[in-house]
Amino acid sequence: MEGPLWPGLLGEAWAALGGGELPVELEVTGKPGRLPSRLAVEDVAIACAGAALLAAADLRVRRGGAASRSARLDRGHLAAAFRSEAYLRVNGERAGVGFAPLSRFWPAADGWVRTHANYPWHREALLRALGAPADPDAVAAAIAGLRAGEIEDLAVGAGGVAAAVRGEEAWLAEPAGRAVAAALLVAEGPAGDAPPRRRAAGALPASGIRVLDLTRVIAGPTATRYLAALGADVLRLDAPERPELPLHARDGLLGKHSALLDLGTPGGGATLHDLLSGADVLVHGYRPHALDRFGLTPGALAERHPGLVTVSLSAWGSGGPWGERRGFDSIVQAACGIAAAESPDGQSPGAMPCQLLDHGTGYLCAAAALRALAGQAERGGGYHCELSLARTAHWLLAQPREMTGVNPKPADGGDPSWLTTVESTEGPVTTVAPLGQLDGAGFGWSRALSRYGGDPAAWGPAAA
Repeated sequence: MEGPLWPGLLGEAWAALGGGELPVELEVTGKPGRLPSRLAVEDVAIACAGAALLAAADLRVRRGGAASRSARLDRGHLAAAFRSEAYLRVNGERAGVGFAPLSRFWPAADGWVRTHANYPWHREALLRALGAPADPDAVAAAIAGLRAGEIEDLAVGAGGVAAAVRGEEAWLAEPAGRAVAAALLVAEGPAGDAPPRRRAAGALPASGIRVLDLTRVIAGPTATRYLAALGADVLRLDAPERPELPLHARDGLLGKHSALLDLGTPGGGATLHDLLSGADVLVHGYRPHALDRFGLTPGALAERHPGLVTVSLSAWGSGGPWGERRGFDSIVQAACGIAAAESPDGQSPGAMPCQLLDHGTGYLCAAAALRALAGQAERGGGYHCELSLARTAHWLLAQPREMTGVNPKPADGGDPSWLTTVESTEGPVTTVAPLGQLDGAGFGWSRALSRYGGDPAAWGPAAA
């Protein structure tokens, strides 16, 4: 590849987010190659994070704040931030495991399959589908006797998560792949009429903005924690009966408040709508239509909460036959051709040096929220933005790539200047500082790490 791809990709991302003149030129520092891949991983990562940083600069100006003279990303910082879960430490110790023993690639009778069994309910669904005990050798034996597509169908039918490893051509030949390819990188739909919500600029680009966070794992929490770093008051809600994994609970709660709420109870539903009445942004990572039963369709939200910005994140998007299917970054990589493209030997599947689909789509979600807030403040109305991991994957796969000689693993360690420490009830937490600088000033996590579910399901006085 000749020259960096990221300037053109940043332009594409900005156009997908509504376009217009860039508020400031993005400067990228540091040596390339911190996220080595056959695919344009580092360039796409820069474009996604850069779009969020520039959207923050744009919002500040539209709220009456000073225009930014400079915006800067460092490649080393970017590589650390896109692998933030690997750097998290509590009292100097790792904060949890990334993948469970049954979450991996398995050889099937006719190829490979990827399973995701980190959550207990997904692990039980996989074992139920295979008729196997919770033993890796038994699972391997069961999978080896079946075709990859059969395993995918069995697991999904049982409420689990799995994907046959496909090449790009095979994926795009399927209805699900064609639906993803036809979707927009950032889709925006009408969300009703409402007067503008105008607020004066604050100390940070998103100061005074309230964000209700109904996300988990990496992508959605990446979006909402970045909004928190930009000054927003973020309240994350989780279902009491579906606890988050310890690693992702800690990594995903930076800068936020955390509460538990059962949306299925009358009291929980009423509390949810009370919170939405005070919110400026809702970010949710539920599968399309999964929230309909709670009265959270785009139309219902626009009618009951006029002026609300809604950002919807899913694995596969809302169109096509996989629209309501569960999925995670690793599963999307397997299904759409990334795992095959990253194969270390041309036969077994591989993986990118970071979970780019999660982190990259997360920054695009933050950018979508910021640009929608700017539009709402100027023109009024409501906004509904939709993004998916699979559509980000399609964008990545469309870029030029290196075909040989790539070390598939990122360098360990890194510049410790990108790390920071926040307090928690468990002790000091070491984590990656928020990405980017505007006018030479970076961002930070403004509060101690909340105990998971330890805050009330209410907006605090600081955001009033």
